[in-house]
Amino acid sequence: MASWLWYALLSAAAAGATAILAKLGVEGVPSNLATAVRTAVVLVFAWGIAFGTGETRALSGLSGRTLAFLTASGVATGVSWLAYFRALQLGLASRVAPIDKLSLPIAVALAAVLLHEPVSWRLGLGVALMVAGSLLTLG
Repeated sequence: MASWLWYALLSAAAAGATAILAKLGVEGVPSNLATAVRTAVVLVFAWGIAFGTGETRALSGLSGRTLAFLTASGVATGVSWLAYFRALQLGLASRVAPIDKLSLPIAVALAAVLLHEPVSWRLGLGVALMVAGSLLTLG
């Protein structure tokens, strides 16, 4: 199995746990505050790993373009997390999480348009089935 696939599966497992842990953690707490606490934990965790692995030595070599895209990605992540925590506060985790995963077709479409990544019929069908599955959770 490709090494990227192991990381993708770990990401999926962690994201699944995140939905439940966040739903439990957001009870009785303003959703924006809950997101801020989560973000602080991620900040400390990520910087700890970057320092621990010595990857911070690459900071001086980051280009303005790289920093701009990473900043934009950070803003998009912030918007996503704020909206996700509010949705979890208002709705059922079993409904919010599948709808949140509609990010999949958006990512595939953006990858095709902006990164010129190929979209095979198998990928298109798989994405369509995942969209249908997400939408079926609404009813």
